[in-house]
Amino acid sequence: MVRAIRGATTVKDNTKEEIFSASSELVNEIMKRNGLTRGDIISIIFSVTSDLDAAFPAAAVRQMGFDRTAMLCTYEMNVPGSLRKCIMVMMHVETGKKNDELKYVYLREAEKLRPDIVQQNKQMEE
Repeated sequence: MVRAIRGATTVKDNTKEEIFSASSELVNEIMKRNGLTRGDIISIIFSVTSDLDAAFPAAAVRQMGFDRTAMLCTYEMNVPGSLRKCIMVMMHVETGKKNDELKYVYLREAEKLRPDIVQQNKQMEE
């Protein structure tokens, strides 16, 4: 079954190093929490806020060995008052899990985007 997993993280500064580090951390954490391998991942779509342009998140993930995974980077809508310096992801995976068994991952300041999911994940870990 093909499912989609969402997640997001933030960086402090618009640098290649921070974007690479945050993107790698986010993908690794999604894989870990959902018990995924590289072979389970069909495609990854990254979106970033308009204040991030120092690097492509997909380039960081390619360095992790995802050289045959379809990836796309795009900009998120620039909505007034929205979270800044944010990297968002939608990962399409092949899994036997149901939607309600998947763990979406929100790290750093991006926890503010979905506090309900962050709280639910914490309860599941206890």
